[in-house]
Amino acid sequence: MQAEFRAPRRRARVHEEYVAPLPVSRSPEERCDFRAELINQHVLVCHPDHIQKIYNQGYFGKGVLSRARPDHSISDQWEQHEGLFLPVISQSRYEELLGWARSALSARGLDEDAVNQTLLSLSQPVGMEDVRREEIAGEEPGPDGGARPHTKRPRPGSEVEPEVEPESKRSCRPGPQNHELNPDPRPSSDQESDVDPDLNPDSDSDSDSDPHPDPDPLVPGPGFVLVVSDSKECGEVREVRRTPFSLTEYLQLSLEEAFFLVYSLGCLSVYLNQEPLSIIQLWREFRSLRPDFVSSFAAYQHCRSRGWVPKGGGGAKYGVDLMLYRKGPPFYHASYSVVIERVDDAFKGSPLRPFSWRSLAALSRITSNVSKELMLCYVIHPADQSEADLASPVCLSRLKVQEVIVSRWVSSRERTEHDDDI
Repeated sequence: MQAEFRAPRRRARVHEEYVAPLPVSRSPEERCDFRAELINQHVLVCHPDHIQKIYNQGYFGKGVLSRARPDHSISDQWEQHEGLFLPVISQSRYEELLGWARSALSARGLDEDAVNQTLLSLSQPVGMEDVRREEIAGEEPGPDGGARPHTKRPRPGSEVEPEVEPESKRSCRPGPQNHELNPDPRPSSDQESDVDPDLNPDSDSDSDSDPHPDPDPLVPGPGFVLVVSDSKECGEVREVRRTPFSLTEYLQLSLEEAFFLVYSLGCLSVYLNQEPLSIIQLWREFRSLRPDFVSSFAAYQHCRSRGWVPKGGGGAKYGVDLMLYRKGPPFYHASYSVVIERVDDAFKGSPLRPFSWRSLAALSRITSNVSKELMLCYVIHPADQSEADLASPVCLSRLKVQEVIVSRWVSSRERTEHDDDI
């Protein structure tokens, strides 16, 4: 028997609207073309427009600097300052960012005098007239109040990369930012002296253009921050300064999520060393990274096809492979904790996660304590399927998936329910 899915538990507070998932249609008119990079065994989406659309339309992946939604900002506190919203940070936090900038500059071979001079000029207070002057010079203000050029998004190959703001967010309001090292306080340009010739400051950052030119190894940061310092003599002092060092938010996809977007939906291209990978190449690459990728993707695709949102990151703290959400994490709590197992037609085989009765009972107890149900998801491989057959995703058509719900039997509860029926 197949498992009977129960109604999920809705969150008490929902702060967003549900957006339709990515289209399944492969027609050129409806197909979305997103780009990701395979870097150090991780699949990263770097373009801000692509990040927001992929996450919002199906809740794929998670932010590398965030708990889930890719909305990392240099500060959670924002304040309107002379018509612009600026992130507010303390003096100690600003000095910590200066320390990170010092380490980054020293690691690139700059001598101590050059580093001190750069950081000294960088940390000087900036007047709002300078911000206005940069806007008049033709640079576009970002949501943090700082000016940024119309540069295209580079691939994440170096420690620091220039920033780009999507068209939908180019307004002076607080919001999630991308941040980088800002070693050069000059207001006339957001690029370091030896700018990569492939980066054209006059080019637009639309998603149709190539968002991944070769990066410049040292480029300035995105804008400004409002530094608040408490002085015993003068009281609270607020100064606008340039961002010395910030971190760039990317969207990290699991291998199953990335291949589902490439193979099942046809809306993502994964690049390795600036070269796009075909479906066969990507399949073989992922299998080399994860020996159990065939079974895990079959289970992931099965759950997605049934309307659930599988997430792998949250399952690690509960000792399982996947967590199943109705519609998405912002709307419902996870309903099921899923353990993936590979078996043959006779439900035999080497288990991916060997359980003893004690470990299975412990896992069931943990799952019930967090108001979820434990599901064993068996991926059934045909007995005549060889290892060579697994070299292509065509093998997925011969796999079957069977769900089994594991429930904990409590004798006292069973007696009470039996007595009520009498």
